[in-house]
Amino acid sequence: MLRHVCIPILSAALACTLPAFADPMAVESLKVISGETEHSFLVEVANDADEISYGLMNRESLDADRGMLFDFGDPRVPSMYMKNTLIPLDMLFIDSDGKVQMIARNAVPGSLRLISPPVPVKGVLEIQGGLAASLGIQPGDRVEHPVFTTVDADGAE
Repeated sequence: MLRHVCIPILSAALACTLPAFADPMAVESLKVISGETEHSFLVEVANDADEISYGLMNRESLDADRGMLFDFGDPRVPSMYMKNTLIPLDMLFIDSDGKVQMIARNAVPGSLRLISPPVPVKGVLEIQGGLAASLGIQPGDRVEHPVFTTVDADGAE
């Protein structure tokens, strides 16, 4: 009889700890342009306060072609951390034009150390830890996704 009492209580407790967006978010295509090389990713886009706060917490893995894009709306200087994050991540801080301003490489799982860029950014792309280095992604590279304004060589959008 104790077994029947504990299972519903445990199920209710688990249901209360999972955010409403625990179901997979829509996946969108994103490219990082490094010189002549394009790196393609499928990303979940976190663009509301709850999604941004939760991020990639409690994920046990992240495929090399996957990531999460945080869309802050208006540019700001975010403070990112790795609370409840189980895997190392690279964080690419991206301005409104899609230019990578800073990369935090191999952020330590579980760390509460705040990670912030020196300038306001429109978004952050989180990918598998160490992947930016292995792909040769550097500050100054460009990210193509509808979140960012694309400016051509003539300065036109």
